[in-house]
Amino acid sequence: MRIDKFLNSVNITKRRSVAQDMISNKVVLINGAVAKASKNVEVGSIVTINYLESSKKYEVLKIPTAKSTPKSLQDEYIKDVS
Repeated sequence: MRIDKFLNSVNITKRRSVAQDMISNKVVLINGAVAKASKNVEVGSIVTINYLESSKKYEVLKIPTAKSTPKSLQDEYIKDVS
């Protein structure tokens, strides 16, 4: 699954356009490398998001099959490792 779709479907970002904007501004990294919008996320990948004053790291546990997932099920797909 593409990184922009993944960020939106597991509720890290509210909209896919927000995820695409973050990727174009090079604040999203996958396994330490700057991510491109077409980059695919795999189970076990570490996704890092650099915010203005902090950064968050997430480990990908599972790839969602639906376009969106309920916020209550977010822990099944990602684990906060920051």
